[in-house]
Amino acid sequence: MRKRYKIRKSGVIRNIIFLAIIIIIVIIITKSFQAKDQEKTKTVAGNATNQIENTITDLNQNIENSENNVTIGKVENTAKISENPSETIRELDWNLTLVNSENKMPDNYEIQLDNIDQSRKFDSRAISYLNSMIKNMKSDGAINIWPQSTYRSVKTQEELYNNKVQYFKSIGKNEGEAKALTEQVINKPGYSEHNLGLAVDFNYVKDSFKDTKEYVWLIENAENYGFILRYPKEKESITKVSYEPWHWRFVGVEHARKINELGMCLEEYIEYLDKQISISHKSK
Repeated sequence: MRKRYKIRKSGVIRNIIFLAIIIIIVIIITKSFQAKDQEKTKTVAGNATNQIENTITDLNQNIENSENNVTIGKVENTAKISENPSETIRELDWNLTLVNSENKMPDNYEIQLDNIDQSRKFDSRAISYLNSMIKNMKSDGAINIWPQSTYRSVKTQEELYNNKVQYFKSIGKNEGEAKALTEQVINKPGYSEHNLGLAVDFNYVKDSFKDTKEYVWLIENAENYGFILRYPKEKESITKVSYEPWHWRFVGVEHARKINELGMCLEEYIEYLDKQISISHKSK
């Protein structure tokens, strides 16, 4: 009886020892996995920290670059600042291309056009702004509005220019006088904003347009669609063009608002932006 009891007791002890060994093995394996997980976590955390630090560095670099390259308004196409700031701003924003009696349309200027109707076209990047402006103007009750003249090819501009010169010569003006008088109302071929496809003449192209509610609406709202009155009366000495209440030019919403805020014409605004870029050059 006692012998049988001893055998049973020794069996229990063996089972306890075996169970203890299993528990120890499980504990060792668990700690091993925990150690690996901790090491993996440290590695992941370290990589994440490095990635965050790199991202912050990149952001700081981008901010620094932006401060050096961006002037005013939304810049459509980011370009490096060149040695000639007056060219740079026009490269940055296609809608700020300056064309007047002293600045010919760039030879490499890419004209992108869409049809307003069967006979009129406008820059495809700006036509939606023009259409929206006219639509909303009519919705506000200024219904007597239509685009009389928009894009004109250089060839068409040449025909208009020559015809006007001939008219002044026919009434007794010499060649020089005829051209001078013509250029007060019609720019030379390649020197007209209409050649860019960014200008629109409204209605009958007459001074009386300034007395209409459509004109008042444009003065109050056109900037919200990216358009400015291109040849204000008080800026004739700068634009070298007589006051044209019917002639509006697309420059983009941000620039239009800034131009009106500063009380500038496009020539003054381009000069203003050039100075900002020049200052940026000197601060490097």
